[in-house]
Amino acid sequence: MRVVVAGSSGLIGTSLVAGLRQGEHEVVRLVRRRPAAPDERSWDPDAGKLDAEVLEGADAVVNLSGPGIGDKRWNPERKRHLLQSRVRSTEVIAKAVAVAGVPVLANASAVGFYGDTGSHPVTETSPPGTDFLASLCRRWEAATEPAADAGARVVLLRSGLVISPSGGLLRQLRPLFSLMLGGKLGSGTQYMPWISLDDEIAAIRFVLENPDVSGPVNLTGPAPVTNAEFTRALGEALGRPAPWTVPGFALRIAMGELADTALTGQRAMPTELEANGFTFQHPTLGAALAAATGR
Repeated sequence: MRVVVAGSSGLIGTSLVAGLRQGEHEVVRLVRRRPAAPDERSWDPDAGKLDAEVLEGADAVVNLSGPGIGDKRWNPERKRHLLQSRVRSTEVIAKAVAVAGVPVLANASAVGFYGDTGSHPVTETSPPGTDFLASLCRRWEAATEPAADAGARVVLLRSGLVISPSGGLLRQLRPLFSLMLGGKLGSGTQYMPWISLDDEIAAIRFVLENPDVSGPVNLTGPAPVTNAEFTRALGEALGRPAPWTVPGFALRIAMGELADTALTGQRAMPTELEANGFTFQHPTLGAALAAATGR
C-alpha cells in the first residue's frame, strides 16, 4: 500500500511509519515545513492548504496530527487551540481525501469521547460524554465527514493511554516512581484504558488492511484496570513501591481542569478489534509494562 501519514513525528506516528515500512508499504509523510527528504510533502493545515495531488495514488491516509492533550495546563486559549488544531487539520485532510478519491482514511481520536463512565464497560456503540474532551472528540470525528460522504472507508481511532518505553504515559510517571513518589490519583477507582505501543501500531495497520473495519474503533487493551491497579502494577514493574495517594483537590490545584482527565476514566473495551480477529501481543497490563520497562 501507499500510505500518507500526517503527524508522523510524534510517538505513535514515528513508530507507525517504521512499522509500515517493515511491512514493505510505501509511506509519504506530511510535514508543515519545506520538505527535506524524498518521502516528505508539505501542507499547511492552519491555512487550509493540502494539494489533493499529494494524495493521488494513495491507498490510505492516516491522520495523527494535533498537539498533546496533557502537555500544558488548560485555559480558554489552550482549549481553543486543542479543538481548532484537530478539527481544522482533519477538515483539510478529509476534503483532500474526497477530491483525490483515496479509499481509506484512518483518523485519530480518543476514548475521551465517552466522558467519565465510571466502572461501566463502554464499547464503540456507547454514547458520547458531555465534558470538554468528549466535545472535542465529537467535533474531531465529525470533521471526517467529507471523506465519508465521498465514499471513503473512514476509521476513527479512539486511542487509550499508550504504554511505550520511550514516551507517552511512562515518560511522565517513571521519574515519580524512581523517587518513590508514585501513588494512586484520588480514589484510584477510575479506569485507565491502556494499550501497548506495539499493539497500538499493529491495530492501526490492522484497520488499514482490513476492509471490514470502519467507523469508531477502540484502540485499548482487552483488560482495562483501575488507577489503583495500574499504580500497583507499575510500581512492581519498576521495582519501586507506590504507597502514596495524591488527593483530588491537590491534583486540581496543580493541574486545574486538566486534572479531571486523570481523576476520571473509561472502562473502554476493544470490541471492534476483537470482533474482526485482531490478536493482542500484550493482552494484559503486566505484559505491556514488562515490554516497556524491560523487566
